[in-house]
Amino acid sequence: MSSPAMAARLLRRFSSAASSPPCSQPWLFIGLGNPGEKYKHTRHNVGFDMIDAFARSQGIPMTTVHCKALFGEGMVEGVPVLLAKPQTYMNLSGESTGPLAAYYKLPLNRVLVMYDDTDLPCGVLRLQPKGGHARHNGLKNVIYHFRGNREFSRLRIDLNGSGIGRPPGQMDPKAFLLQPFNKTARERIDSAVEESVDILRTVILQGLTEAARLYNTEQKYKHLRLEKAPCDF
Repeated sequence: MSSPAMAARLLRRFSSAASSPPCSQPWLFIGLGNPGEKYKHTRHNVGFDMIDAFARSQGIPMTTVHCKALFGEGMVEGVPVLLAKPQTYMNLSGESTGPLAAYYKLPLNRVLVMYDDTDLPCGVLRLQPKGGHARHNGLKNVIYHFRGNREFSRLRIDLNGSGIGRPPGQMDPKAFLLQPFNKTARERIDSAVEESVDILRTVILQGLTEAARLYNTEQKYKHLRLEKAPCDF
């Protein structure tokens, strides 16, 4: 668990930024998933994968436990960044995300949540400034712990080869989400995860609106190229 001294150090480091103009306020990036080797690299853990990829790219260690999350903190070209992977299991993700945002006194427009989605073509990313939970239980719990406030941004990554918003055939949706990817799908998801690093850097350095403008149109038509090599199950 995080020590009181560590928590105090982190709060001192970011408290001045939290009361500064928006350009210098910290960003809190949260990836949703399930802890443990059993769930590593399964469909429901791509939020964790995106956090790990960004942490590696910026040299930010994810070695601290803070507010029930694996936690890292660093700077990206002078902007403070907080990274979190809640360890509460997916359906209770808000038990970590709510306290983290409150602890650092962050407005929700400085919080970005990354998670899996089955409503887009496989390997497509979508950046949004706000929205509902779309039946995603982890996101639903996050909204609950934000007292119903949905004004936080999201980076969604799709898992569904068919792009029809449901698992193939009669497969149980829960079983589908907890399965690992096959080779073709894994390659496509890995590529999208690496793309997410550039998207997150753009959010930090140019803002959410500009990042969405730059990337969402490109991602929207990405499936036309990917259809030539569909995600098999």
